[in-house]
Order: sequence, then C-alpha cells, then structure tokens
Amino acid sequence: MLLSRECLFSRTGLATLLTLGFAGTVGSALGFEHIGGYIPCALCLLQRIPFYIAVPVGILTIAASRFGAPAWASRGLFAILGLIMLVSAGLGVYHAGVEWQFWAGPAGCSTSVNAVTMNANDLLGDLNRLKPPSCSEASLRVLGLSFAGWNVIASLILAAIAFFGARKTA
Repeated sequence: MLLSRECLFSRTGLATLLTLGFAGTVGSALGFEHIGGYIPCALCLLQRIPFYIAVPVGILTIAASRFGAPAWASRGLFAILGLIMLVSAGLGVYHAGVEWQFWAGPAGCSTSVNAVTMNANDLLGDLNRLKPPSCSEASLRVLGLSFAGWNVIASLILAAIAFFGARKTA
C-alpha cells in the first residue's frame, strides 16, 4: 500500500491532499477553458481566486507540517485554508443562485472574449458577432449542477478536510 492511514491522516498528509485538491479543482476549470473551449464569465473567474490563494498557502502548510513548525502555526494555516474554502463556497452559491434566477447577478457580468481577431479590418465585425458569456446561463450542467454548483461541493469538502486538519492535535 502506497499510503498508510497514519500517513494520509497526518498533518503533512492532509496538507498534501488539500493542496492537490486545490490545484486539481482550479486545474479542471482551466482545462475546461483552455482545452474544452468554455469561456468563463466574470463570476467564474472570481471563483478561481480563492484557489489561486489556497495553493501557495497549502504549500506553506505542507512545509510547516513537514518541517516541524509549532503546532499552532500549522493548525492556523489549516484554519485559514478552511476559511478560504468557505469563501469559495459562498461565491459558488452566489453564482449558482444567479444561474437559477434566485437573484440578480452583477450588472456588468461578462468577460472579454479571447477569440477577437487581431486584424483591424475584422475587429468591428468580431465585436458585433462575438458575445461574452452571461453569468446567468450555465454553459454546462453535469448531474444537474453547473460549474458553480460543483465548486460549492468541492469547496465544502476541502473546507471540511482543512478544519479537520486544524483540529488535529498531533
């Protein structure tokens, strides 16, 4: 067996699992964008920011756990990661609510389209033809959930793991 239960549930193991979860989640979003061709809306881009923050904090948590930082330091870093993921879940709930028309989204909820040509002759035509995605329309639903809904689930799972790590005494 590659990983023992003690190794996985150690602070270093939990910090590694979390950091891989953060990187995997935001990496999936980037993959859908750059490989799958899904252009993110402004709220989609906003939901990535907690993960961009969590990855380096996660690496710092791995280092603190691995190299014997005081217990309060690694526990505090786990707590910070848990709070970051709760913010991420809140952003996802807000975006999913906008998609389900529970409340209105931001007034300027669109993003720039990367497919605009660099040819000046075609620029005006492209601006009239290409429309940025709307925050109120899910571009894809899997098992009834949009990307925002899946972000809520992933964020809550990662938050639970982070708070479990923060409560760990050894």
